[in-house]
Amino acid sequence: MHRFTPDDEKTTRTLADFCLNRLAMQAPIDRPRTPEELEDTAGATVTPKGIGSGEALRVWRDILGPACLSVDHPRYLSFIPSAPTKAAAGFDMLVGATSMYSGSWLEGSGAVYAENQALRWLADLAGLPHESGGAFVQGGTIGNLSALVAARESALHKRGGKRPRRWSVCITEESHSSIKHAVRIVMDADLIEVPRDERGRMVGSALRETVEALPADVRDGIFAVVATAGTTNLGIVDDIAGVAEVTQEHGWWLHVDGAYGGAGLAAPSVRHLFDGVEHADSFIVDPHKWLFAPFDCCALIYRDPVQARVAHTQHASYLDAVNVEGEWNPSDFAIQLTRRARGLPFWFSLAVHGTDAYVEAIEQTLAVTRAGKELIDSRDHVRLLVEPDLSVLVFERIGWDADQYARWSSRILDEQIGFVTPTKHAGEVCTRFAIVNPLTTIDDLTLLIDSMH
Repeated sequence: MHRFTPDDEKTTRTLADFCLNRLAMQAPIDRPRTPEELEDTAGATVTPKGIGSGEALRVWRDILGPACLSVDHPRYLSFIPSAPTKAAAGFDMLVGATSMYSGSWLEGSGAVYAENQALRWLADLAGLPHESGGAFVQGGTIGNLSALVAARESALHKRGGKRPRRWSVCITEESHSSIKHAVRIVMDADLIEVPRDERGRMVGSALRETVEALPADVRDGIFAVVATAGTTNLGIVDDIAGVAEVTQEHGWWLHVDGAYGGAGLAAPSVRHLFDGVEHADSFIVDPHKWLFAPFDCCALIYRDPVQARVAHTQHASYLDAVNVEGEWNPSDFAIQLTRRARGLPFWFSLAVHGTDAYVEAIEQTLAVTRAGKELIDSRDHVRLLVEPDLSVLVFERIGWDADQYARWSSRILDEQIGFVTPTKHAGEVCTRFAIVNPLTTIDDLTLLIDSMH
């Protein structure tokens, strides 16, 4: 079973050809299927004797694969899509084919070295100091949780080990759901919700007023504030500089969640929106969102990695060989031990194309977003609801209710026009385009908006 046989070679070549064909084509959007449909068409695939590589690949190619949406399609504009470069997607195959563990320097020094160069580029974009660093983790959920665990450990150290009555974190309603889940459920801490301004941002003045109005024992338990650099639903960037000023006054940890929007740091046209990010104690950005890497990849960077290492390094006799002073072990910086080298496809694409190409691609998506805003403004049947900061357009089809949005969304997917789902803004149902694919054009947006007549 573990020797490379002629059958294995045939299977591998078939799979390689399949991957090459997929990379070379613009795949259809495809559509989900019901469990009953898949049971009828695919049937049982895991059997005592196996169904063979040819049949297994046929089932995937003809039945199961087309039941998965192509997130890299130019008119897949729901949630936050992903549009990996061909270089990144191709290198992901190499990572999968290589028996590589990249949780420690001892076992994966080459991979860690390469990943750290990619992290350095991101840290430099944010203006973080030379000694900053971290690791690539699964996604923003793990990145945010890991950063907040390090923040609490740092606060506990500052307090000499004395815990408050309850720990708490300041957020806004627009903060990502993973942060709320991490704080309440995983960390058993409290959330302090800061009112948003008219743009939906957390601003320094509102943060200051909110915490000053709190009882002393509640205020005593604050250990971190989370600012968002590009909210998932609206694409809005918080007043990071103003928030940083308050956190510095109180000695609180500033975490900046740039899972989606952090890529905008590379674009000169919007860089000013991120002023203050250089004061972050921790920062995340997901290359699998707007930095053209495949799933799943989140860059987690700390201003002072030593504080993260104190919080996250795991100790056991069998780990003595890897816990060597001075070596950079990615598993020391997050809630993880076993770790895939998930930052390598991003690094490879950066190395192949150069960072200038990334700047141009991000600016391209921003240009299409601005053109999309003008398109919406020119149409009588739709209305823009939020002036875009980055590459998200939130708008309404005038006169529609929730059922009409749902029917439209289903129709354009059935007809393979695009994938766009309803959302809500200010309690009202509407819709949005999240534009992170440089292949998305204004013609694509025109087709979708005109389909709403």
